[in-house]
Amino acid sequence: MIKDKIKTDQLQALKNKDSARVNILRYILSKIQNQEINTQKELTEEEGINTLRKIAKELKESLEAAQNANRQELVNQAEAELEIVSAYLPKELSEEELKKEIEKLISQNQELYNKNPKAIMGICIKALKSKADSSRIISIINSLSPVLPAS
Repeated sequence: MIKDKIKTDQLQALKNKDSARVNILRYILSKIQNQEINTQKELTEEEGINTLRKIAKELKESLEAAQNANRQELVNQAEAELEIVSAYLPKELSEEELKKEIEKLISQNQELYNKNPKAIMGICIKALKSKADSSRIISIINSLSPVLPAS
């Protein structure tokens, strides 16, 4: 599982005296353990990946804030941490692959889409959340909406 891989990498980083890597890996593990405490069960692989996605999203927001504040040292730190977190995330679909997957889901649920185009967002996000960020999914659905038949 991803948690075991992170623990192994944390030990290696400790041996290598890579304090920046150790810190972010400890942070990731603490988030995963907090999630396990909240759910009172060990996280599945998908739940672990979702936790990593949340951490990556937080780091992206921190990066933006640091860039807006012209704090280069914080920008560098956030970029380094984001790179470490991203290494544990599965590769996301390209825009074209994601668009094809969404179009396929829409055609499979055409009747529902014709009645309520917004309902397809939930179906697409649920089906594709492990393959792409939900904001990307929503933006592609919005860009497709005028193209696909509404009735």
